[in-house]
Amino acid sequence: QVQLVESGGGLVQPGGSLRLSCAASGFTFSDYGMDWFRQAPGKERVWVTAISSAGGTTNYADSVKGRFTISRDNAKNTLYLQMNSLKPEDTAVYYCHADQVNYWGQGTQVTVSS
Repeated sequence: QVQLVESGGGLVQPGGSLRLSCAASGFTFSDYGMDWFRQAPGKERVWVTAISSAGGTTNYADSVKGRFTISRDNAKNTLYLQMNSLKPEDTAVYYCHADQVNYWGQGTQVTVSS
């Protein structure tokens, strides 16, 4: 069956870094564009960044541009999100998402706090 499993979340101090991973299975990962979304407590889920199926095109929300980097390894069926210069407002549950087929992972918590 289709699975998207995020990992790599945790507690980090402001200014720190984290790398999230999303392991995909049950579908042809390399056929689909992928996204990261996040949902802060009491707020709606919002789009963060996207990458094309082959990885050649990326887009970012203004709030993370210059600090976050999305990438993928189609040989490993894995999506990544490198997060640098983290801020308290980046605190959220982060979800990976497969475009067109609308598959979601279960999310991983990122908490930025001193």
